Amino acid sequence: MSIDLNDVKRLAILAQLELSEAQAGQTLDKLNGIFSLVEQMKAVDTSGVEPLSQPIAAYQQDFALRLREDAVTEPNRREDYQKPAPATQDGLYLVPKVIE
Repeated sequence: MSIDLNDVKRLAILAQLELSEAQAGQTLDKLNGIFSLVEQMKAVDTSGVEPLSQPIAAYQQDFALRLREDAVTEPNRREDYQKPAPATQDGLYLVPKVIE
């Protein structure tokens, strides 16, 4: 897929950008370069390739994310935070209905 100068000018209008002829030409070259790269990537056969959680996992099979333990480190202060609220119920803030 490639675009022409008229497409770039139309996109500039839609994005409310002011582009000179030179800037439009440069943008055209950059966008066509991006589209060319996408076409090359689409041509690669990826059937049977499992998704990776991290790109480095393709080279280091024992790579694992170093995640911290999921532990509570702060006290539950819900009641303190809800005291100044005008209305609460069952730990939730009550708000007026806006859409009828």
